[in-house]
Amino acid sequence: MDIIVMNTSEIPIYKQIEEQIKAQIIQGGLNSGDLMPSIRNLAKELQISVITVKKAYDNLEEQQFLTTVGGKGTFVAPQDQQFLREKKLNIIENKISEAITEAKMLGLSFEEITEICRIIYNEK
Repeated sequence: MDIIVMNTSEIPIYKQIEEQIKAQIIQGGLNSGDLMPSIRNLAKELQISVITVKKAYDNLEEQQFLTTVGGKGTFVAPQDQQFLREKKLNIIENKISEAITEAKMLGLSFEEITEICRIIYNEK
């Protein structure tokens, strides 16, 4: 599992961990039932406090992305596929919104933005 924390970021480290794990679940990098690293192992790997990792895991469990089984560990919780699709669509909408904001600042027309999207879509 790839998690990169940046101590120079304005985003708290626990939130960085939380968002990266959530993204990996939504994007399919982590699947339902996958065993997560223990809090201690992840803290050691990232060279951060176990309290920080615990906070991220607790938040993810509260949001039903993770589930903990006593004596066995923390696992990726079963996910509702429709819910995951909605999350993915939300991520795409946010990225497109950012791109459109930038395009408008550059003075691009709707037609120019649409043509860029068409070209990129057909290349992929």
